[in-house]
Amino acid sequence: MEEHQEHSLGGRVFQKIRTDILKGRYKESDELRENAIGKELGVSRTPVREALRQLELEGLVTIVPNRGAYVTGISHKDVWDIYVIRSFLEGLCARWAAEHITDEQLEGLEEILLLSEFQINRESGFNTDQVTALDGRFHAALYEASGSRMLSRVLTDFHNYVQVARKTSFVSEERARRSIREHRQILRAIRDRDAETAEQLANEHIMHVMQNLKKQGY
Repeated sequence: MEEHQEHSLGGRVFQKIRTDILKGRYKESDELRENAIGKELGVSRTPVREALRQLELEGLVTIVPNRGAYVTGISHKDVWDIYVIRSFLEGLCARWAAEHITDEQLEGLEEILLLSEFQINRESGFNTDQVTALDGRFHAALYEASGSRMLSRVLTDFHNYVQVARKTSFVSEERARRSIREHRQILRAIRDRDAETAEQLANEHIMHVMQNLKKQGY
């Protein structure tokens, strides 16, 4: 029981540090001090050390013997590589969703889109954080609808890796509106069980995100 709790604690510490790196709280080359992190999270150095080793395996941290752990993070090249790969995998995901989606999953995607459209049309102006979060929910629901646990896991990781870039993409209200319209088109193709069109639209959606990031100077 104690071993399981320790493993769970290490997992929680791993997720917290990972999220902080991906959200940009820690910058490239920042040192991750075990004592400081442990104190902040209220844990001993053991789960922090375990988390840092896991993060090194994931490529987000570099551990230098007798010196410490340093943030590697996600470079701009990594971001572009991820988006190129996603442009293919998101298309495959949409294709499989068109073939396997349930009525309940369709309703869930529709609800997320309605909330997105409500947020973007608010008279007080749209909230970037809320629109970005709803974008994430749409993609997460789409991954689940693909019916593939493996594809969902890979795409979820990629989605998490580019959190900073995703937020940059929604700085422009015009792009945010266009993204929601593209989601609407993808959902329509999926609802019609048109796998080929759903795949094409999903591929194009990611390419449009990349074009917008380039405009933003990312």
